[in-house]
Amino acid sequence: MRRFLIFISMLVLAGGAFARENTILDSGWRFKLGDTPGAEAVDFSDTNWTTVSLPHNWGWEEAQQGKDYYRGPGWYRRELELQPKAGKRYFLRFEAASLFADVYVNGDFLGEHRGGFGAFCFEISGHLSASGTNVIAVRVSNSWEPDIAPLSGDFSVYGGIYRPVHLIETAAENFTLTDHGSPGVTWLQTSVTKKRAVIDVTAQISNSTRDSRPLTLVATVLDANGKKIAESTQSVVLAPDVTAPYWLRLEVPHPHLWNGRPDPYLYQAVVELRSTNGVVDSVTQPLGLRFYRVDPDNGFFLNGKPYPLHGVDRHQDRWNEGWAISDADMDEDLRLIQEIGATVVRCAHYQHSDYFYSLCDRAGILVWAEIPQVNEINSSLRFGETSRGQLLDLIRQNVNHPSIFAWSLFNEIGLKNTPDPERELQDLNNVAHSEDPTRPTIGATCTDRFPQMNKIPDLLGWNFYPGWYSGWGSLTNFGALLDRHRYDSQHGGFCVSEYGAGANVEQHEDHPTQPRTDGQWHPEEWQAMVHEQAWAALKAKPYVWGTFVWNMFDFAVNARHEGGIPGRNDKGLVTYDRTIKKDAFYFYKANWSDEPVLYITDRRFTERTNAVVDVKIYSNARRVELLLNGKSQGSHSNATNGVFLWEHVKLNPGENQVTAKAERDGKELSDTCVWTLESPQPPPPNPTEPQ
Repeated sequence: MRRFLIFISMLVLAGGAFARENTILDSGWRFKLGDTPGAEAVDFSDTNWTTVSLPHNWGWEEAQQGKDYYRGPGWYRRELELQPKAGKRYFLRFEAASLFADVYVNGDFLGEHRGGFGAFCFEISGHLSASGTNVIAVRVSNSWEPDIAPLSGDFSVYGGIYRPVHLIETAAENFTLTDHGSPGVTWLQTSVTKKRAVIDVTAQISNSTRDSRPLTLVATVLDANGKKIAESTQSVVLAPDVTAPYWLRLEVPHPHLWNGRPDPYLYQAVVELRSTNGVVDSVTQPLGLRFYRVDPDNGFFLNGKPYPLHGVDRHQDRWNEGWAISDADMDEDLRLIQEIGATVVRCAHYQHSDYFYSLCDRAGILVWAEIPQVNEINSSLRFGETSRGQLLDLIRQNVNHPSIFAWSLFNEIGLKNTPDPERELQDLNNVAHSEDPTRPTIGATCTDRFPQMNKIPDLLGWNFYPGWYSGWGSLTNFGALLDRHRYDSQHGGFCVSEYGAGANVEQHEDHPTQPRTDGQWHPEEWQAMVHEQAWAALKAKPYVWGTFVWNMFDFAVNARHEGGIPGRNDKGLVTYDRTIKKDAFYFYKANWSDEPVLYITDRRFTERTNAVVDVKIYSNARRVELLLNGKSQGSHSNATNGVFLWEHVKLNPGENQVTAKAERDGKELSDTCVWTLESPQPPPPNPTEPQ
C-alpha cells in the first residue's frame, strides 16, 4: 500500500467494495519559481516550465549550504483527466503546502489555505469540465507573512507542495473532507479503564443533494483479528445541502490497552454510512485505547503504571531533500528512534506528516504534537485567527492518533521581543480543550519573562542548555536549575523539552572544555560529556516527568555558521544524512534500549598525538573488558549510567587496535576500532646554526 492515511476508507466489510476512491497525484506536474500572473487560466502555456513530481519543495539547496534562500511564490500546474460521474463528488486534498496556497481548477478559484504544515481540502465537483480534461493550478508561497506562524525560528522554512496531493471520489453523501482537512470522524476516549472503555463518536456528514436522505450511521470496533467487539447504530435523516454532526457512543468491555512500546495494540475503528442498497461511505482508522496522567511528583503514568518518558525532538527535513521526504525516509527516522530506546518523540516545531504519526501509533511511541508558534507572536486579530486555524488543523486531522498525548501551543515565546502572549495563548488553550477534552495542552518555554504564560497550558516543558549556551551556566548547574523551575508550571513538575550540545563528527579533542557555540570547533567528545551529565541530573529528579533530547537529527538552519559546517544545527544524535550515529546516540541506547549495547567512544578520533589516553565505553552489560592490541587492560563493573572508563591507557606508536568485550543475556559482545598514534616529528633545523 502506497501510504497509510487516516482519512482514506479501507475495504468495506459489508459488500466487499470500496466506498470511496483515492488517487495520489504525484506525477505530471509543471513548476515555475516566481510569480506568474495568469497562470491559473486553462489556456495558459506552461510548456517551458520544469516537470516535477510531488512531493516537491524549494529553498533547501541554499539553506543547507548556509546561504540565503528564496522566499516567495511559485506555481504548479497539472492536467487532470477526469470524466465526472453522476451522483459522485470529487475533492482535492493537499497534505501540506508551505506557507500558504491558492488553488484553482479550470481557472476557478477554490480557496486559500494559510499555514504551511496542516492538510487542506477543496471540493472540485462543480468546477470540472464536461469534456473530462481539467487543469489544476496552485500558487504556493513561503514568503514571510505577519499573520502566519512561524514568524521566526531556528529552522529554515522551505516552499512548495512538499507532501502528497490526493484526488478523492465519494458518493453524494459522505463524511466531510473539508472540515480543516479532517477525516470527518472523531473517536473521543471519554473514559478508559482496564474494565471498560467509553468512546464518543462524532461524524460530520455532508449531503450535497437537494433531497432529505434517510440513512443509517454505524460505528464498529474490530479487534486485531477482525472480530467485532462493539457496535452502535442509529438512523439519521440528512437535511438537503447541509453538513451536520451526528453522535454515537460505544463501550468496549475489558479493552486490550495500547500500552506504549511493550504492547502497542490497535483495534480498527470503522464508521459507515449505509443506505438500503449498501455502504454509501466509510472511514476506517486505528484505535488505541489507553489512559494516562502526569503526577507532578512521580512522573508519567500509562494505564495506571509508571511509564518513563525519555526521548527526542525531531525536525522533518533531510539532506538534499528539505521537507519533500518520502515514506521510506520517515520509516528510517522511526527505526532510529526505536533503536535508541526512546519512548516518546516531540514533533517540533509544527504539525508533522500523518504518516509519521501513524508510524508512532504502530510502534508505541508517544507523541508531543505542536503548532508552529515559535519565538514570537503579534497582537493582530488576523494572526490570532490564522493560529487558531493551525491548531484546528492539527487537532481535527490527528485527534484519533492514540500516540499523541498532548497538544502544544507554543515554543520559546518571549525569547525575542514580542507582545504579552497571555490573551492569545488563553484563546488557543480554550480552543484545544473544547476540541479535545481528553488530552492536556502543553508549551515549551525557555524564559520566565512572562510568568503567567507558563501556567496557561496544563503541562509545561523547559528548554535548558547548561554546558552549551552560556546563559544557562555550566554542566554542574543542571540539578540546581531543575529545582529552581519546579513550580513554574500550572501544577508543579515539568518535562525538559530540549537539552543538548552540538557535535561535528570530524572534530575531536582529549578532555575538551566548553566550546563557543557560535565558533567553528564543536568536538564530538563535548556533546557526549554534556549528555552524560545532563542525564544523570535528570534521572535524579522524579518531578521531571519527561525528557527530550534536542535533537534526534542534525538539521538545516541557513543562518547558522558554526561547528565547521555552514547552515547546520549540529545538536543531533545522528548526522543530517542519517549515516552516522554520534557517540551520544550510543550513550542513550545503553541507558534506554533493551538491546545489548557495547560501543567504544571516540572511535572517529583515529589520528592521535597523545600517547596516554582515557578509553570510554558505553554498554548495558554488567562487566566490560578492554583490550589494547590483544592485551587485556582489565575489566570494569563499576559503570555509572552505562559509562565504563579506563584512565591513562598508553598507546603504542603507529596503529593500535582497541577492543571491548562483554556478555549480556547470554550473548557475547565485541567492538573494535583502530587509533593511530603519530610518531613525534623532530624539530625543524635552526637556520642560524651552521650546517
